[in-house]
Amino acid sequence: HEIRELDLPHLRSNVGVVMQQCFLFRGSVRENIGATRPDATLEEIVHAATMAGADEFIKLLPQGYDTLLEEGGTNLSGGQQQRLSIARALLRQPRILILDEATSALDPESEAIVQANLARIAEGRTVVMVSHRLSSLVAADAIVVLDRGRIVDYGKHGELLSRCMTYRQLWNQQNR
Repeated sequence: HEIRELDLPHLRSNVGVVMQQCFLFRGSVRENIGATRPDATLEEIVHAATMAGADEFIKLLPQGYDTLLEEGGTNLSGGQQQRLSIARALLRQPRILILDEATSALDPESEAIVQANLARIAEGRTVVMVSHRLSSLVAADAIVVLDRGRIVDYGKHGELLSRCMTYRQLWNQQNR
């Protein structure tokens, strides 16, 4: 298919993207998560936040889901901002979810929460996870190894450790 022939509204409604850099605006937590689906109920917003591992910290905020966020979410930690971005993407229930370095800025505790929920997040959808942190990819069904923009291997974590020197070197550097 030619990319120009793609139905953009259909594509946009079926793909969710979470970038490394979050965009949060001045408004409530509920409004920030619900930005992709203004008609979403509070129950749907809470469900998306729970899947993203954000519900626990949101409940501890002064007004919970009605807590006002500053522009850029500056009154939250980086990990909290990222989990809200993941919740926002999940609220649309996309068939394809792209996580572009979405866990790279997370503190270890936040990353563990997102990783623990990743199986639930991935259920019923395709997840494409771009990451330099190989530990976040260990449970993936398939890992594509790139070197200078070229595919050098493809497989599961264990397979790549045994046969792909590039992957093995990166893994060893990150796990000393």
